[in-house]
Order: sequence, then C-alpha cells, then structure tokens
Amino acid sequence: MDLVERFLNYTKFDTQSNEDSENVPSTGKQLVFAEYLKKELEQEGLDDVEMDDKGYIYATLKANTKDPIPTIGFISHYDTSPDCSGANVKAQIVRRYDGSDILLSEGIVSSPTKFPELLNHVGEDLIVTDGHTLLGADDKAGIAEIVQAMVYLQQHKEIKHGKIRVAFNPDEEIGMGAHHFDVEKFGCEWAYTMDGGDLGELEFENFNAASAKIAIKGISVHPGYAKGKMVNANALAAEFAKMLPEDETPETTEGYQGFYHLLSMQSNIEQAKLSYIIRDHDRSKFEDRKRFILHCAELMNEKYGERTVEVQLSDQYYNMKEKIDPEMHVIDLVLKAMQEVGVGPKVKPIRGGTDGAQLSFKGLPCPNIFAGGVNFHGPYEFVSIQVMEKAMQVVVKICELTGGFNH
Repeated sequence: MDLVERFLNYTKFDTQSNEDSENVPSTGKQLVFAEYLKKELEQEGLDDVEMDDKGYIYATLKANTKDPIPTIGFISHYDTSPDCSGANVKAQIVRRYDGSDILLSEGIVSSPTKFPELLNHVGEDLIVTDGHTLLGADDKAGIAEIVQAMVYLQQHKEIKHGKIRVAFNPDEEIGMGAHHFDVEKFGCEWAYTMDGGDLGELEFENFNAASAKIAIKGISVHPGYAKGKMVNANALAAEFAKMLPEDETPETTEGYQGFYHLLSMQSNIEQAKLSYIIRDHDRSKFEDRKRFILHCAELMNEKYGERTVEVQLSDQYYNMKEKIDPEMHVIDLVLKAMQEVGVGPKVKPIRGGTDGAQLSFKGLPCPNIFAGGVNFHGPYEFVSIQVMEKAMQVVVKICELTGGFNH
C-alpha cells in the first residue's frame, strides 16, 4: 500500500470528536478507526502494538543496530474537528493543479482568489473534498506519513536507526488528546507530532490557552410592568461582550497577537451563557487577559448586583517553548532533516494548540512538524501528495539522523 492509498483509506472513517461529551474517546466512532489502525500496524510488521481502553494506540519499530541511540517517537491524532462533518468524505485527486478554480461539486468551487494557498501548489497533485465535508488531512495525513515511514525503514535496512515509537490518539481537536497519553509507557527521550500545516512548517511555540464560561442571571417580569424590576440577561450578555476589546479577536489578530474569542452565546430574559477561549503566546499577557475577564465581571456585579455575573476559568494548555528551549537539539535535528530532503524550514508560532504542547509539559519534548494539510476544519481543506511525500521523508531522515546523535 502506498502513501496516498493509505491516506484515502483513512478518510473513509468518520472520526469526528465531540466537545460536549464526557466519554473517552468522546465519540464511539473514533474507536472503529482505532481498531482498524491497530490491525494495520500489526500487518505492517510493527512490534508491541497495543490499544488501551481509551483508544490510545502505541507501537514500536525495533532498532536495527546495537549502537546506543535515543528512543524517539512520532505522534498524530485520528479525530477530526467538530466544526465540520467528517462523514461520507468523498476525496478526489486533482492531477497537476494548474492554478485555476477547482470544481469540487456542482455549485461548489475552491478558488485561489479566496484561498491563495492553492497557488503554492501549482503543478502538484492535490487531494480535495467534494465540498460537503472536511477532508481529514488534519491529522490523518500525519498518521499516513508516520506509518509509511515505518514501512520504508523496514524495507531499507541500510538505514540504521534506534528504537522508534509511534502513537495515535483521539480527541486532539477538543483539547483532550494528551490528557490520557501515557508518556511513561511511550518511553521516548523526545518526540514529534506530525500535525502541522503546509510544507516546511516547524512549530515549537504555541498559545497559552484558557476557557472562560460566563453565566449571567436575569430577572423576568412582564414587560408591561417591568420598570425597575426586570434584569434582561440578553442585554447584559451583549454588554459584557462589548467590554472586551474589539481589536483583540481572532479576526483582527495575527502572529504573536493574542485574543478573546466568543465561541457561543445562549440567552433569554432570565439567564445567559457565554463561552470564550483566551489565547496569548506571552505568559504574563495571558494571565492579564484572564484577570481582565474577571474584572469585567466585577464591574457588572457592581452595577447590577452581586453574583449577577459569574466566571469559570480553566487553563487548557501552555506555550511549549519554555520546555523546548533547553532541548534545542530536538529542533536542530528537524532542521537538518528538512534541509537534507530538500525542504526549506518555516519556523513559526502556532496560533492554536497541539498535543505536543501538553506532552512537553508532561516531560516529553514534542515540537510539531508539517503534515501538509491546508484550510483545516472545513470543506475547502486540501493536501498536496508531493508535500505528504516530503513529510514522510522528513520522518525517515529524522530517524536516520538520530542514529548518529550523541548527547
């Protein structure tokens, strides 16, 4: 089975996660794919293949040399985003893309005027959707690249390498992918998530992240007799939202700029609920943002009465940079691997999170490498076959270079 066939097989499985579920994994359908993947790893000759009761898969490619070489790992997640359907994905291949509009299906066009990223892949073979679902390159492309790299290494015994561990997990898209990851069982000195975007991307800085749940209590009174009595939770919710800076939202920021993002608002006269995520690369600014949310609630309570507005803050993950900086050999290896396979590295901060961030804080340095997908979480997602092949080559080269690594 080649890389493309492997990836297309993976996209046929609906593995959408669910942020409202308390189960692990959050959806049972993820386990269907996990079982398939476990069997595939066994068939491809990997050792120590196991899947725990939460759907975390671990496997080993044994060392082919007795030299003392660090054990390293490669990790990808198999869930897809709740933002867009992942059921009945109909992937199609556009051969030698010419830079024009792509007709995904009747009335649905992926155009470089709207998605200029397409123009970076003129002449390449693109895997796209039919415009009704996401593709799932995030992160099934990463899984396919890792598995294919392990197959390649088995076929090329002349490449000397140490023990290599691979792991595939559920629920990354809802921020839970690393929560039940067994770092001790994985047993690696360092690892890489293959969960980045386009060609050459290498990420070891990410947002500090928190969620904020805002609960607002109102008082419902007949509108004909409401003067001095009614407290309209709808209006208070709007007032609270307006207190946050309008120029510090996802749609107005880029690079290292942080933001407040209103995910949802549910309200009526008696009660309102607002759900925010808070993001910033800078740890002190991140803490300031959380304090500002609490300050806004205090001002509302001074105005409308104690406990009118209540805030529940929960930290989600932190910037992995502080854990990677002391282990820069982990980054140096990737940079060298990319250069040796003809990929120009693009080191950039993640405007989001990755399992690698949480794993780094659990003691496993784990930067993020490109897997090739573009326009994640929507029906215009695509991946270049040539970029996937380069990602697979980077994995192989990292394994080879680690064979010559000395602390």
